[in-house]
Amino acid sequence: MSSVELAHLGQGSVAYLRRVSSDDLRQRFPGMDEISPGLELWTLFSANGQPILLSDARDRALAGAIENDLVTVAIH
Repeated sequence: MSSVELAHLGQGSVAYLRRVSSDDLRQRFPGMDEISPGLELWTLFSANGQPILLSDARDRALAGAIENDLVTVAIH
């Protein structure tokens, strides 16, 4: 498998769920809309690391994956 094929592995079908702080999100995505500091949130990312959705509840983030026919994996 080439590095290009590996980079696209799971794209459009796999997403990962991760708990993050709003402070971390603001640092990683400086163009993001204003968000309160110190919040614990759940983020659903596509296989290539692009954020898909942000929620204050894990079950809502998982529901978003299901609605988009994505298989989720947890990142610790």
